Amino acid sequence: MKSGRDEGHERNIDGIALTGRIGDRPYWVLLISVAVRAVHQVGAAVYLTSFIIEGIAGPPEFYLGMAVLSGILLFFTESMRHRQIYREISGLGTFAKLLLLGVAYHQILPAPQTVLAAFVLSSISAHLPKDIRNRLVI
Repeated sequence: MKSGRDEGHERNIDGIALTGRIGDRPYWVLLISVAVRAVHQVGAAVYLTSFIIEGIAGPPEFYLGMAVLSGILLFFTESMRHRQIYREISGLGTFAKLLLLGVAYHQILPAPQTVLAAFVLSSISAHLPKDIRNRLVI
């Protein structure tokens, strides 16, 4: 028997789904994702700091790896719950963040400002109210 959560969406007047499908994930996955998020924030903070404070030679590889691996784990745990994350504002925000980080890495735009913009975008998309954050856009 389905829980009903996987099928339920917020819908507009015409019956079109406004938010992506929500699925169940085990409670232990939620607990692990909280710890992984903390690790991700530490790695990301050191990574950001290496770009905006002069005198640091570049992002330390350990913290870069910490941010990347924990980011992949976070996206996986979030996609267990939000089945259409790639179509939601939060997923598109993650894609835009990765795009901006790539642009900074390849020096297409100035790295300090581009990395900072990626982090601001990420922070905004992560802290929007859930009815906006999980809204389907494509």
